[in-house]
Amino acid sequence: MFHIILHRPEIPQNTGNIGRLSAITGSQLHLIHPLGFEITDKHLKRSGMDYWKDLDVKNHENWDAFEKHPLFPKRIWMLTTKSTKSFWDAEFQEGDGLLFGNEGSGCPEWLHEKIGDERQITIPHMNNEMRSLNIANSVSIAVYEALRQNLPKG
Repeated sequence: MFHIILHRPEIPQNTGNIGRLSAITGSQLHLIHPLGFEITDKHLKRSGMDYWKDLDVKNHENWDAFEKHPLFPKRIWMLTTKSTKSFWDAEFQEGDGLLFGNEGSGCPEWLHEKIGDERQITIPHMNNEMRSLNIANSVSIAVYEALRQNLPKG
């Protein structure tokens, strides 16, 4: 199992899509508040479709509350456009957390410092003139790479 961590997500449709991915891959979804929407938002439910009821989502009041939670991962990888280290160079282990900042501003600087440079990775751009992928696409790419790396051998 992997932990998908969304720090202060802003767009319900993205969170709904990520929730659906979490349910399908058996990942634990963590939402770090405040959110930019209500959990009851119809767009959230629509994009998560009927998978939302099967999702194991943990809501955390803030980062400090998340750090105290029993499911807080031992290792967290922050996916950020500010890193030059490719996610292909990361060696994911089962139980790792994959941290994503919000759609408007990413993760705050204090969180970058807390995670440290060693665990900050990026999804390389094929077109360097573009800023970044949609967060739901980024989460999908990273989760499936982590799963691929941890498939049983043989």
